[in-house]
Order: sequence, then structure tokens, then C-alpha cells
Amino acid sequence: MSANIDRLGPLRLPVIAAPLFLISDPELVVAQCKAGVVGSFPSLNARPISQLDEWLAFITEELANWNRLNPDRPAAPFAVNQIVHKSNNRLEEDLELCVKYKAPLVITSLGAREDLNEAIHSYGGMVLHDVINNRFAHKAVEKGADGLIPVAAGAGGHAGTLSPFALIQEIRAWFDGPVALSGAIASGSAILAAQAMGADWAYIGSGFIPTQEAKAAAGYKAAIVEGTSEDIVYSNLFTGVHGNYLTRSVVQAGFDPTNLPTSDPSKMNFGSGGNTAAKAWRDIWGCGQGIGGIDGIPTVAGFVDRLEREYREARSRLNQIAAA
Repeated sequence: MSANIDRLGPLRLPVIAAPLFLISDPELVVAQCKAGVVGSFPSLNARPISQLDEWLAFITEELANWNRLNPDRPAAPFAVNQIVHKSNNRLEEDLELCVKYKAPLVITSLGAREDLNEAIHSYGGMVLHDVINNRFAHKAVEKGADGLIPVAAGAGGHAGTLSPFALIQEIRAWFDGPVALSGAIASGSAILAAQAMGADWAYIGSGFIPTQEAKAAAGYKAAIVEGTSEDIVYSNLFTGVHGNYLTRSVVQAGFDPTNLPTSDPSKMNFGSGGNTAAKAWRDIWGCGQGIGGIDGIPTVAGFVDRLEREYREARSRLNQIAAA
């Protein structure tokens, strides 16, 4: 596990901030990286594609400047999320920009392609692929992904239904490469639990949505601060792929969360700014089940401070138990 962690360089915490559709932008990513955790964003958040070039230039330069001025506290690397689904007609151009700026980490979702992995490997970049079960994990590695992001039950947005205990156990039975576990992780103790199960990093999304730098609506942030796991609904209605969403947003959009119809998966659209995809994520708020412990709207640095404190406290408790 330690050898895998080293592949992302020195991190303050073993955390990768998940890419948040319509929310993650350069300000949030830079704040996450400066706080010592991997910051990320979906390439499709930058529209038009010329903006992606601008974003990557800004992030690269800003982090390089930070590292020059803070050699004792280097920033964590950044990651770009690529939707590999066939409806994404921007993928080739977005990939070219990732290569141009040598994005240290690329996170792939909804499809795995050997040529994409080879392009990222050409300059020494690393690819982690989202998976919801062991079968997809095998396919991703066979096609050249360096590592995996098991998206377990309770994760925000598109998520699987398997317990993180079951999912990571099956993956670790055959795969010893990099793994970032996703699924209701919103505290320092949960980060340590993910490592104890076999993950190298925790993959955290929902906890960053109510931070001050996040580009999320005030109502979205308030719903997370005020919500608990009981305020999450799981459905494939909005995008064609099952995911977890805040019940409040589902009701506000005019739906009955207790009686949601099933969508046709063949009609899902993750294209370059398609109205259907954008509207679904703008009006229906993705969120994971781990939000019960989120009680404010801190800065990114403040949230990471809290995670680090809780992480150290959890490690101390385990050491005390081991010594007893």
C-alpha cells in the first residue's frame, strides 16, 4: 500500500477529492491541492473547450508558483476526470489537452479505452478508473488502467450497490495496484477505515460541496449541512445510470422520491454540455450518504484541517487498542 501512495507524491492526507460535475472549477481544485489533498474536476465543466485549455494553464501555473514559494509544503497533484461514454463527443480534444499539460492523474468514468490509457502513460501520467463491481474492475485493468476507484454503496452521484467491505475485498484478492475507495467517506476516521480495508486513498466528494470555494448553489450546500443519510434517494431516472441524490432537490424538481420511475439506460447522455445532462445535475443534486457529520460551510483548508485532526485521533485510538 505505501508504494502505491508514493505514486502521487507527498500528500498531507491520503485523500483524492472527487470531481464534482458543474461544481469543481480551478478555484476549488487549487484550494484542494494547496491544502495537501489531490484536487480534481471533470473536463466537461470547462465550456467551451477553449476554457479547458485556460483552466489547465491556470492550475498548472498556480501550483508551480505555490511550490516555488512553499518548498516545505508542496501542493498535491491535480486530476482531470474524463467521461469515456460514447456520447461524449469532446473526449479526443479533452484528452489532447490533458497530454499537453501533462495532467498528473486522469480519472476515467463510464467506459475504459486502451488508447486513452496509453496517451496518459506517454508522459508518465497515471489513470484511475471508476468501477462499481469486480467484473468492471477486471476490464479496466485489462485495458491498461493503473488503478481503480471502487464506487461502493452510499457514494454520491453515480454509485454502485455493493458494500465497500465486499467490493474492496474482492478486488484486493487479485489486484495489488493503486486503489481509492469511494462511498460515504466524510470524516478522518472513515479515511483510516478505508485504508484498513485495503485502500491507498479515500475518495471524497460530498464533503467538499459545502466548502466556501465550491461552485454549488446556496440551497445545495444548506441541504447537505442540514441532511443525514436518510435524506438520500437512489435512482437512475435522471441520467440513466443509478446514483444517489438529495431528496430535497428531487422534491423541488416536482418528483415523488418514494415513487420514482425507472429510466431507460440506453437514453443516457453524458455529452459535451448536453442540456439533458447539465439540467439533471443542476436541478437534481448528487450527494453521498456520509453527510450526517457535516455541520458547516468551512473553507477547503478548514475542512482538510478537520479531516486531519479526526484522522490522527482515529489512529491514536487504534494504537491504544493495539497496546491494551
